Amino acid sequence: MKLERTLGPVMIWGLGVGYVISGSYFGWNLGLPHGGPYGLLAATAVVTVLYVTFVLGYAELSCAIPRAGGAFVYAGRAFGPKVGFIAGTAQIVEYALAPPAIAFAIGSYVNQTNPSLSPVAVAFAAYLVFTAINMVGVKISVTFELVVTVLAVLELLVFGAVALPHFSLEKFSSDPLPNGWVGALAALPFAMWFYLAIEGIANVAEEAKNPQRDLPRGFLTAMATLVVLTTIVFFGSVGVDGWRSVVYPVGSDVPNDSPLPLAIGHAIGRDHVLFKVLTGVGLLGLIASFHGILIVASRALLAYGRVGYAPRVIGVVNAKTKTPIAALLVTMVIGFGALLTNRTGDIITLAVFGAITLYIVSTASLMKLRQTEPNLPRPYKTPFYPVVPIIALVVGVIVAGAMVWSNPGLALIYVGIIGGAYVVWLVLVPKDKRVVESNTSN
Repeated sequence: MKLERTLGPVMIWGLGVGYVISGSYFGWNLGLPHGGPYGLLAATAVVTVLYVTFVLGYAELSCAIPRAGGAFVYAGRAFGPKVGFIAGTAQIVEYALAPPAIAFAIGSYVNQTNPSLSPVAVAFAAYLVFTAINMVGVKISVTFELVVTVLAVLELLVFGAVALPHFSLEKFSSDPLPNGWVGALAALPFAMWFYLAIEGIANVAEEAKNPQRDLPRGFLTAMATLVVLTTIVFFGSVGVDGWRSVVYPVGSDVPNDSPLPLAIGHAIGRDHVLFKVLTGVGLLGLIASFHGILIVASRALLAYGRVGYAPRVIGVVNAKTKTPIAALLVTMVIGFGALLTNRTGDIITLAVFGAITLYIVSTASLMKLRQTEPNLPRPYKTPFYPVVPIIALVVGVIVAGAMVWSNPGLALIYVGIIGGAYVVWLVLVPKDKRVVESNTSN
């Protein structure tokens, strides 16, 4: 049973922005204690260059090889099954660990207005509700995603209209580099949170009505939207009362997962009607990303089930709903395990390690396929090739090195996850069964 082609360009844009938009609502602020406003701003500038150049190249791959496996398929086709498996596993790490971090933030936002509700309990409930929505059918699921994404974008624009008039350069520049410029390196994973998972657009390629036309449009318009929103959120939040106010609630030294309500509280007061409205509507941005990445994570697992790298049942698309129900349930179970750790920052960093691996390998795959398959139909081609992918590759390697340097313990855990999965794959999957995908025809 195949996935159903129901997605047009507007829905693909909605998915692309929706996957990522939670990064404007939380997560990025956890980089401020490391880098301060100047360090995090420098880190954000670097990762913006990375993402813009990466997306320009990844869009070419998604059009030339429109498969649900995304990086798993591209790397396998370019370098063979071993590299394909590593890229696919990194992709699963990213997409499986991003949702629990977002679920924590959903719980934190709900707790802001309803202190009696446990953030962890709300996070578990979010998994149950949105996994069920994803099971019903992709058209209903993606329509819901588009609606909440549009509302979340509008909410950020309203946030900017409220917060930016209170911007103070003096407050923005208060304690600008608490750990010197070296703190910018530790801030990189949190800067990447502004854009993390935009590449998930490629994983719905099999559900696009016209992937060769609509996927590049979705990638590029989504990226442009996110750059604008990132600028509004960063300056609007930190410029109100300094960076500490959007990390630590009053009277607490524990970092918080809801920076926008903290900023609005300092700008107009917590009793103002707009505080309650913006805090409530702010949940939509988190829901958009949480719900959207569940879609992507299930498609990444679906690709593994199809080729036998995971139990075959995970690669089955339900005949009635035309959704990968088993893959969605596995994604939920992984999320439950991550929630039990109660460590949002570490989960974000591990997800980013998976993402940067995906970006480096995918960009290398783009350049390799240009050499080995010059006649592969490419309805969209990367502009200014090979300059653009070279920039993405160089910046990606620099970011990866900086992350390992600043997070050696988590880097070892990440390598252990990838290495352990690779050893299991070598042992359990015979050589003649190590394939890229069950269907690689164009």
